[in-house]
Amino acid sequence: MFCSPSLGGTGVYDYVANAVASTRWARSSRPSSGVAVTLLWSAVVAAVSFKIVDLVIGLRVPEDQERQGLDTVSHGERAYN
Repeated sequence: MFCSPSLGGTGVYDYVANAVASTRWARSSRPSSGVAVTLLWSAVVAAVSFKIVDLVIGLRVPEDQERQGLDTVSHGERAYN
């Protein structure tokens, strides 16, 4: 963003057109696509990880343990008397 010739920068060189590309799109397309790819990659990896954990050990405790309270079931102590 700060390489704009109007701000004193050298501009972004476009090797296809063999000239300095100073359009806003030329300066923001790569970072924007990088952010989009990172968000998509993170979402896919998180979804796959959650599914693997859910299949192997489960994401939640059984319903009867949840009703009894996790302090009592997991640690054998009562938190609030």
